[in-house]
Amino acid sequence: MEPTPSTSPNPDKTKEHVTQQMDQNEEAAEVALSAVDELAEMAQAKAALEAEVKDLNEQLLRRAAEFQNYRRRTDAELGTSVSRGRGEVVLALLDVYDDLRRSLDAAEKTAEQEPPGPAYDALHEGVELVYKKFSDILARFGVEPIEAVGQPFDEALHDAMMQQPAPDAETASGTVLAEIQPGYRMGERVLRHAQVVVAQ
Repeated sequence: MEPTPSTSPNPDKTKEHVTQQMDQNEEAAEVALSAVDELAEMAQAKAALEAEVKDLNEQLLRRAAEFQNYRRRTDAELGTSVSRGRGEVVLALLDVYDDLRRSLDAAEKTAEQEPPGPAYDALHEGVELVYKKFSDILARFGVEPIEAVGQPFDEALHDAMMQQPAPDAETASGTVLAEIQPGYRMGERVLRHAQVVVAQ
């Protein structure tokens, strides 16, 4: 049995055939070449547009990231400023708060020495009420007293005003023995250090 001749087209013969056809009809060849040139230009234009779109997308993403960073920074700065301002106002009021507490303590000591009358009772009750409201407002702002007496001295929280010998052998050196002026903090921020007496 004889082999069947291959029916695959020969590229050289096809090219020659197309060239002959084009030679026969130059106008069709020019149209085809023009179409090929136009397609090449369109492909280049498309590639340029795609590159431009990619570049614009990258710029947009960069701008969005920069804006997010700016917003985060601004929010943090605003929060810090508000907290600092609130702390300054509270700090200015703490001396008044302490004076009010001292007045109540002095009045109570006086009442122990001589029997108080109805006027004293009414005044004491009124001042106590003001002090309690003041305490509630400070608590609402997150202000709390710093623990001092009986605690180990901590320079981040306490100011040592003086040292005294420990009252007994069980009291470790560096323990806070007494508080001269209370300290306060608002959250993590120390508004005023506690002034203390420390064991030697």
